[in-house]
Amino acid sequence: MIIIPIIPWLISSVFFLSMLSIVAVSWKNGISPMPTSRPVRKAVIQEVNRIPGYVNVVEAGSGWGTLGLDVIRHCSGKRLIGIENSTIPLWSSQLLAMFSTRWLQAANGKDKLHGRLRYLRGNIYSSSYSHADIVLCYLFPGAMKQLVDKFKHELLPGAVVISVCFTLPGMTPVRTVTCKDTLRTKVYVYAF
Repeated sequence: MIIIPIIPWLISSVFFLSMLSIVAVSWKNGISPMPTSRPVRKAVIQEVNRIPGYVNVVEAGSGWGTLGLDVIRHCSGKRLIGIENSTIPLWSSQLLAMFSTRWLQAANGKDKLHGRLRYLRGNIYSSSYSHADIVLCYLFPGAMKQLVDKFKHELLPGAVVISVCFTLPGMTPVRTVTCKDTLRTKVYVYAF
């Protein structure tokens, strides 16, 4: 049968094009999407939970979606929108959110994530942060330099920026958390 030899070729082609897409967008962005380690996710979750009540969280550059999903799972009353411009990580995070929602609903009989987690295609430099109570960033120095003025102009008083690894130029964090991972990753917390 002629279909059988086509399947490995098709799988290889899809894999190659996916990797090419990730490399091209990473080249354009200046950084590739990086998953966040468990100790760093725990530190970010602790910082997000310091802000009481129902708040809107925006993750600038949500990558593979692991940080956003953990934040929503462990921070009641929070709603998160992840912004990502790389197609493959975006699709991956959207699938992760969809399957996690269904798994939690099946396990608990109710949907703890419904309406609280969305991943959208977007540009972190042109997206609005005016509705964000918290902004999460795991970016790179160039991105932080571009975003600092945008945050100053758009974020409402009392908003918080939580940045993994990289500081906001010209700003002093209200708190710096050193994570218990092998890299001793720092999480910087800024109040606006």
